[in-house]
Amino acid sequence: MPSPLKLLLVAGARPNFMKIAPVIHAIRANNTACNGTGRKIDFRLVHTGQHYDEKMSGVFFQELGIPAPDDNLEVGSGSHAAQTANIMLAFEPVCLREKPDWVVVVGDVNSTLACTLVAAKLGIPVAHIEAGLRSYDRGMPEELNRLVTDSLADLLLTPSADGDDNLRREGVADEKIRCVGNVMIDSLVAQLKQADATDTLERLALEPLHFVYVTLHRPSNVDTRENLQVIVNALAELSGKWTVVLPIHPRTRGRMAEFGLSFDAHPGVRLLEPLGYLDSLNLTRHARFLLTDSGGLQEESTYFRTPCLTLRPNTERPITIELGSNRLTTIASLRDDIATLLAGPERLGQTPPLWDGRTAERIVTELLASAR
Repeated sequence: MPSPLKLLLVAGARPNFMKIAPVIHAIRANNTACNGTGRKIDFRLVHTGQHYDEKMSGVFFQELGIPAPDDNLEVGSGSHAAQTANIMLAFEPVCLREKPDWVVVVGDVNSTLACTLVAAKLGIPVAHIEAGLRSYDRGMPEELNRLVTDSLADLLLTPSADGDDNLRREGVADEKIRCVGNVMIDSLVAQLKQADATDTLERLALEPLHFVYVTLHRPSNVDTRENLQVIVNALAELSGKWTVVLPIHPRTRGRMAEFGLSFDAHPGVRLLEPLGYLDSLNLTRHARFLLTDSGGLQEESTYFRTPCLTLRPNTERPITIELGSNRLTTIASLRDDIATLLAGPERLGQTPPLWDGRTAERIVTELLASAR
């Protein structure tokens, strides 16, 4: 029987674990199916500690059905340079100790870049889940992380065909590229039954298709009074006919207070504390439309075919526009774009190919096939 394939699975922030969890489940399924004949996989889960999140307790990992991290590097916050350097310093001893066959990174946070650099310098193959995403905006730190990670990775696991095209244009060899689908949709599919059993709409007294779900937190939208004023005015106007559900990010709440803005005169705007994943899934599934600047919600709304306005100048997920239900909007066009969306169908677009809940299985298959 062949020796087990040894992986280091790297996560740096809460959303990363939601992408790693399906991979862990697929590894376990592979090991069960081996039955003493196929190749098993051993893994260690490494949390770089890039983001401290008080909600990431043992319960968080239990809900995802995965173990707590084997290694927590606890690097904490800091400038991009300091954080990247600290992750590299902490991750290198783990690689030297464990001698993995693969380092597996996800997404586009500083941990993704830092751990890729360490592995590449040590000659350890790197697999990048969510490879090939591009916003073509180098003012975004995440875009720089994507570019460097993909230039160094040995196996580039893309969520959709546009990712393949981006990588080929950048000179990545075809034999390194595998279109496997969107692993975040695996988490969504796995949690749907549990989400359906959650009383989100009843608890918030909402009717399906009779409310709008809003999440906004990016500095470009909330850190200037002029932009935030436009957003507040548009939501206040919208709330005259539609219930607006706004789980308010601490950053957004702070800026509203600083700029003297409020929804006090507009009871149709329901300000909530930040919501958990299952509640957010239910709101995304049943909303008339979404207004967001979140990457994940662009994907989740596309899966449900819920119309979505993304308040950003670009998206690294163009498939959600080309095939899905997502549309970009701007501060200047926001009111008109809302009106256009409300005049259109209640559901839009189609779910992209391979966004079927089986991406992690394909990832494990490709890792085993590509092992040296």
